[in-house]
Amino acid sequence: MNDDSSSRIAAALRDWIADAPPGARLPSTRTLVARHQASPVTVQRALRELTAQGLVESRPGVGTFVRAVRTARPSDYGWQTAALRAPQSRTPAVSTAMRSAPNDVIALHSGYPERELLPERLVRSALTRAVRGDTTLSRPPVAGLPELQSWFAHELGAASPVGVTPPSPSDVIVLPGSQSGLSSLFRALVAVGQPVLMESPTYWGAITAAAQAGVRVVPVPSGPDGPDPDELARAFEESGARVFYGQPNYANPTGAQWSVERAEQVLEVVRTHGSFLVEDDWAHDFGITSTPRPVAAHDDSGHVIYLRSLTKSVSPALRIAAVIARGPARERILVDRGADSMYVSGLLQAAALDVVTQPAWQTHLRSVREQLRARRDLLLDSLHTHAPQAHVEQVPTGGLNLWARLPDGTDLIDLVTRCERGGLLIAPGTEWFPAEPAGPFLRLNYSGPNPSAFPDAARILGQALELPGSR
Repeated sequence: MNDDSSSRIAAALRDWIADAPPGARLPSTRTLVARHQASPVTVQRALRELTAQGLVESRPGVGTFVRAVRTARPSDYGWQTAALRAPQSRTPAVSTAMRSAPNDVIALHSGYPERELLPERLVRSALTRAVRGDTTLSRPPVAGLPELQSWFAHELGAASPVGVTPPSPSDVIVLPGSQSGLSSLFRALVAVGQPVLMESPTYWGAITAAAQAGVRVVPVPSGPDGPDPDELARAFEESGARVFYGQPNYANPTGAQWSVERAEQVLEVVRTHGSFLVEDDWAHDFGITSTPRPVAAHDDSGHVIYLRSLTKSVSPALRIAAVIARGPARERILVDRGADSMYVSGLLQAAALDVVTQPAWQTHLRSVREQLRARRDLLLDSLHTHAPQAHVEQVPTGGLNLWARLPDGTDLIDLVTRCERGGLLIAPGTEWFPAEPAGPFLRLNYSGPNPSAFPDAARILGQALELPGSR
């Protein structure tokens, strides 16, 4: 018998339970085997399913009984308001991008690539090998497995020009995902209540991490080529900030990539003000028509703190990232990481290292580049045909998202609701602004499931924008 058989038995028992009084004893396993012509294993699987659903309870040596329904009473947690007092900072709610989507909707809201864009066979093979190794039962160093530290250092060092000292493996701290890294960076580098500069718009997770660290965000407007150096310099001077968070390559949400000239100008401003640039290279593996150009590759004086993630490109189940920093800043970050999580699972580190050192990894990345190009262009064409009101000013040269400007006066909350009723999930752009939004925007992810539905998605969006009340 297979899982379908156990599910059919469970369904039949659910009907029986619906008419039975609480505490009624279910037929014995032997009776159920004969009645449904199933194996004992299949019957037990069905009973475990009902137990997990809270419908029955097993009493060893006695039998299985219909579970009594417990009447729920309203819970009063009002006392916690007085105990907790006011929060130190108002942390933004979890982003729409993290919302799980039902199978029957078109999902353009998520921030993660779908399964077919991941190196599934490499990941499965890597995990199989990792569980056979020493990392299964050993504690790794706080800063990470030396071999993985070396890989991260070598990758960035390969992009360093002649005359710039590349990072060493000892400059690398392995992280359980880049989100926890952002929290550590803000805690280690910015005192509570002090300012941190951020591009606007920018990654919602960085805004959240800053709020959790209790630091004050100062937005710096950023365009297709990156932030204006003069505006950045003025922000440093007026705020007294010593940290600037930016995404030079395929920014989330806009997809912008800093030009070579702009990157040099920004780095010069940071150096002039004796400050740090926190470079979030989250989409390093998602170039489409360009390659990533890490700013950190051009700095050996400790001004750039480089954050590199493998989570989205390898697997969301292998939350592995790294921060590369030099000098006292690196030591402060390491102390914070040790206090926060002690160390990162050696098993996951070994699996991630296995994946990215396989020859097939580069082959996979080339395939992903072409798939992302096709998906991006299909969504762009679909918007142009069915939702021309959603204007994409800049076609991204990499990353996972389109950043669409909507007509002035668009009610984003109403629009999101209308689209969801039509079977489309979208992410309102307000979540990516550290201050007031510069206008109504949507972030549309083209790496999600079912790209063949992009034309239908654009049609739903275009119709929702045309309905009265959308603006």
